[in-house]
Amino acid sequence: MSDTALLTRKADFPGMVTADGAPWHYLDTAATAQKPSAVIDAMARALGEDYATVHRGVYSRSANMTLGYEAARRRVAEFIGAKSEDEVVFVRGATEGINLVAQSWGGANIGAGDRIMLSMLEHHSNIVPWQLLAERTGAQIDVCPLTEDGRIDLDALADMLTERHKLVALAHVSNVLGSKLDARRAAELAHGVGAKLLLDGCQAAPRMSLDLSALGCDFYVFSGHKLYGPTGIGVLWARDEILDGMPPWQGGGAMIDAVTFEGSTYAKPPQRFEAGTPMITEAIALHAAIDYIAAADIAALERHETALVAEARDALSRFNSVRLFGPEDSAGIVSFVMEGVHPHDLGTILDEENVAIRAGHHCAQPLMAHLGVPATARASFGLYSDADDIVALVRGIERTQKIFA
Repeated sequence: MSDTALLTRKADFPGMVTADGAPWHYLDTAATAQKPSAVIDAMARALGEDYATVHRGVYSRSANMTLGYEAARRRVAEFIGAKSEDEVVFVRGATEGINLVAQSWGGANIGAGDRIMLSMLEHHSNIVPWQLLAERTGAQIDVCPLTEDGRIDLDALADMLTERHKLVALAHVSNVLGSKLDARRAAELAHGVGAKLLLDGCQAAPRMSLDLSALGCDFYVFSGHKLYGPTGIGVLWARDEILDGMPPWQGGGAMIDAVTFEGSTYAKPPQRFEAGTPMITEAIALHAAIDYIAAADIAALERHETALVAEARDALSRFNSVRLFGPEDSAGIVSFVMEGVHPHDLGTILDEENVAIRAGHHCAQPLMAHLGVPATARASFGLYSDADDIVALVRGIERTQKIFA
């Protein structure tokens, strides 16, 4: 599909208009993406005429639903370039995926005196689980600095890593700055000292092609709702040999082989990590979301968002009162502040213009402290975004200037 044809897809998203039918300029895709009708319809069918439980029923509808659920796992594996669908664990979101790794793999492999490497730009979901692990085990956390334009400084990372580091956990794309990580080099550096690499792919999975088998990381997490799918589902990918050696992190039905009161044995991955009734309808809707963006051509989407970022940064740079953050080639995200205007006030005024942005610390308070601001305004794009959204954003900023003059 051509880049221009992406714009015709705006009509596929019923949420992109206001209650009175006016255009809604949604610039908060980094927080959560709007859902196309194909995803909404798939979930409605799964909750309605197709609904049944999975993995247990011998009746035909349950068998069909099981086939659909496992087909979603295979589709995810294909989408991310996994070697096998058995490397795909369904979780409630990226946050749960990181916590799973921290509690299962981390609990078995990280102890007192070991070190965990993070970066200055991480989301709280890629900080707090490691802090909890460090508190339990006596491990230590190190923080890699950023380059002047807001990228993870891999030269500094190379100097900081030691053989005591067991894990490096980094954002593939920053949720605030949009800066992209050279993941292959990060993997080489981590593996060079014997550490594993976990990548937070929440902002990358909806914006760039993935081939995790070739990328070099050991763990990868992302959330379905940022990928134009539903809330309540995410993906943890890990190399099969790593998953096979990880102990369960939650107990219950579906993750067992056999249970007696004397003890239990556990299923092989990925079922070992999916205790209880899974996210059946969410998985099926995630399958529909992946099919949708694959049809739109994710490479074209990446070019489309790159062009919008360049246009937005150029328009915002013309305001003397606006300070931009992050690199010029950020992935679909533009963060900024206006002098003398709190981002929350700006967000409120823009809302009156039917423009939706994010305003706050974006679950990245250490990064805000590094930038020297309490919060930023963040405009983020998706495949339904267009130049009209930037025009509306600029119009709202001009109005804000007049209000605060």
